[in-house]
Amino acid sequence: MAKQTVAEQYVDILVRAGVRRMYGVVGDSLNPVVDAIRRHAAIDWIQVRHEETAAFAAGAEAQLTGSLAACAGSCGPGHVHLLNGLYDAHRSMAPVIALASHIPSSEIGTSYFQETHPERLFQECSHYCELISNPQQMPRVLQTAVQHAIGRSGVSVVALPGDIAARPAPERAEEHALVTSRPTVRPGDAEIDRLARMVNEAQRVTLFCGRGCAGAHDEVMAFAELVKAPVGHALRGKEWIQYDNPYDVGMSGLLGYGAAYEATHECDLLILLGTDFPYGAFLPDDVRTVQVDVRAEHLGRRSKLDLAVWGDVRETLSCLTPKVRPKTDRRFLDRMLKKHADALEGVVKAYTRRVDRHIPIHPEYVASVLDEEAADDTIFTVDTGMCNVWAARYLSPNGRRRVIGSFTHGSMANALPQAIGAQFLDRRRQVVSMSGDGGFTMLLGDFLTLVQYDLPVKVILFNNSALGMVELEMLVSGLPAHGTGYHNPDFAQIARAAGAYGERVEKPKHLRSALRAALRHKGPALLDIVTDPNALSIPPKIKAEMVTGFALSAGKMVLEGGVGRMVQMARSNLRNVPRP
Repeated sequence: MAKQTVAEQYVDILVRAGVRRMYGVVGDSLNPVVDAIRRHAAIDWIQVRHEETAAFAAGAEAQLTGSLAACAGSCGPGHVHLLNGLYDAHRSMAPVIALASHIPSSEIGTSYFQETHPERLFQECSHYCELISNPQQMPRVLQTAVQHAIGRSGVSVVALPGDIAARPAPERAEEHALVTSRPTVRPGDAEIDRLARMVNEAQRVTLFCGRGCAGAHDEVMAFAELVKAPVGHALRGKEWIQYDNPYDVGMSGLLGYGAAYEATHECDLLILLGTDFPYGAFLPDDVRTVQVDVRAEHLGRRSKLDLAVWGDVRETLSCLTPKVRPKTDRRFLDRMLKKHADALEGVVKAYTRRVDRHIPIHPEYVASVLDEEAADDTIFTVDTGMCNVWAARYLSPNGRRRVIGSFTHGSMANALPQAIGAQFLDRRRQVVSMSGDGGFTMLLGDFLTLVQYDLPVKVILFNNSALGMVELEMLVSGLPAHGTGYHNPDFAQIARAAGAYGERVEKPKHLRSALRAALRHKGPALLDIVTDPNALSIPPKIKAEMVTGFALSAGKMVLEGGVGRMVQMARSNLRNVPRP
């Protein structure tokens, strides 16, 4: 029986760790690994058109499953292309292992053709990054990389020269049991007791929730009821906390709406639950603040804390709730619910004026109709820029839908590649890419990946022929828009030429039927929707320090975007407010 090669051992370990796909673009230094995948029944090689797509797709798969995903790039330029997608995965806490194949080991350090130093290149976007320069390092280096990616929820990179990959693996190599899931983290009793005292002493408590509240919806709702607390959320917390939430006061931040800002500033105890909310200008500096997070390094890095609690949100609330006295005074909660409903009513009036007849089509209208027509378990991937605004305000979470984007790294062109990774997980589940024309064209080549694998991703293209968010940034700085416009083709024709379903929509009366047809189509589809480039957005609360580096504007060009079906929930929650 032939001895196993290093490449074959590499693939075997990934399979043991739960990896079922490796995304990448093949190249000479990768050939031994790709061939090992070809001969392994439990893993597939997914050929994309750009390595950045490979990293985004793996990151999306890891975010959706919580399990390890994999990508690869060939030596030099190939693995350099992975960088942006790996930055996004790492900052999104997605467990991804990346193979950066390398030049021949004997040539390292000689400025050889395509030489880079991957062990340096990927340091900032990984928890672990090492070079295998000798077969004897296997399997320990790869096993260590797997444990780092899963245990610390982020990226690990292994650099592997092609000639080393083709050599025989060491005999009697030690392989150990791999950790493939994370434990829960319980805070210490002292922290729980101190937090309970702070809650019991407070008159007005507000909860502000982030992605760390995944799996803790019931516990958050029970605690909010116990202490009569309004519940706001960051963008990444929206899908986990907004649905079935009678205490909802909206979202704070640059894309915010409703009364979340007021609720966080007018309380006397603010509890940040599982959020690494980056915009300190939207957080109060004169309110007692507690942060609960499973990542100790996140505690206190955004705002001054009166108490830092290192723990899983669900476990923390389970320990805390029995120690807290119920509150009976609803006045603060009811006042915030009323402010929230009033704020939403105001923007809805601006949104509903002749929007179904406006040409070019309002992007808000597109997002609203898409929210109504999409399936209850749709996975939405969202491009950075104005698509983030429309997704934040119009997509209605329900506990089954998922919304992912480049919410922490803020990269263009993320939506289509992330949709590829999402759709490979389940071909029967509806996956919708909310793409801007700038982001879509940046990695347009990977629309062909949808066709090649017959992935039924639906690309809903918000085509305003401009980099809308960048135009806003220029307006804020008092600069005329320059270098932001595009001369776009008919993208529907491009889709049809590629072998996919394509339709162009220019009038709002055609929008709903076109969306239904695209969503019903069994294969890949693209809906090219010509939208109004002047439909812009501003956050509900603006201070001078919030402006820097973000798109804010004033004047007649700016329309405060509506909020879709969220106003219905706000109205419903008002029924719980006692009438005088």
